[in-house]
Amino acid sequence: SRPRRVLLALGAANFIAGLVMLSIGLYKLTSGGDSRAGPAVLNLGEPVEAIFDQQPRTPTPSPKPTGAALSRVSPLGDQPYRLFIEKLGVDAPVSAYGLDENAVPKVPTGADAKDIVAWYDFSAKPGSGSNAVFAGHVTWYGQAVFYSLTSLVNGDLIKLKAQDGTELVYQVTSAFSVDPNNPDSLKVMQPTQPPSDIMTIITCDGTFTPDKTNHVAGGDYSNRLVIRAALTTVNVSGSGQSAHGAGGG
Repeated sequence: SRPRRVLLALGAANFIAGLVMLSIGLYKLTSGGDSRAGPAVLNLGEPVEAIFDQQPRTPTPSPKPTGAALSRVSPLGDQPYRLFIEKLGVDAPVSAYGLDENAVPKVPTGADAKDIVAWYDFSAKPGSGSNAVFAGHVTWYGQAVFYSLTSLVNGDLIKLKAQDGTELVYQVTSAFSVDPNNPDSLKVMQPTQPPSDIMTIITCDGTFTPDKTNHVAGGDYSNRLVIRAALTTVNVSGSGQSAHGAGGG
C-alpha cells in the first residue's frame, strides 16, 4: 500500500518527517549514517492509547494538564517559537512544514537543516489539546539537533518558548523505537483526545546501512526513535496565568 511504501522511506539516514494520520507515511532525508543504540523496538499492534501508556523506561505518572493547558487554541498563537531540551543542550527554531504536491511531507534541506525542528501542520498545534508532531535530523554533515535524543528518559523536560515569553512545558512519559516496516508504527502520529495534550518527536535510530544507490539518503536506519511527552505547564506571557499538571495514570 502507499502508506507502507512511504513509511519504508521514513527518515532514511538521519531524518524522519511526519505523516498525515494513516493515509500518508513518513518521509526521508539524510546525509551520512551514524549507527546508534536506542530503546527496544516495540510492537505497536494494539490500540493507540495503550501504546502511549507504555513506559519502556523508568515509569512516571502521565501528567494531566489543567486550566490554560486544556485550551483548544494553542497558547503560542501564530508567533515563532523555539524548542528547548536543557538536558541535551538543544535550543532550536521550530518551523512549520506541510505537504508537497504529491501529498508527501516537506522537510528542511537548506544549509541550516541540521538545526531546524519541523512541526507538521497536519498535526495539532502545541497546547491545543491533541498530538503535536515534531521531527528533526540526527546528523546532517555532522551532528544535528536530535543527535543525543536517545539520552532522554521519563521525567525529562522539553519546552516550547515563543517570542513573547509564553512557555509550554512537557514531561517525557515514554521513549521507544518502532520498526518502519510495521505499518502499525503510524499510530504514534494519530491525534489524541483532550485532556491528552502531548507532543511526539520522531528521529532515526538503530543500525545504519549505507546504500549508495539512493542519491538523496545514502542509506537507511533500521529503527525510528519516538519520544512522547505530556503537557504539564503553560505559562502565558503578560497574564500571570500558569497551569500545572497533576500526577495521574
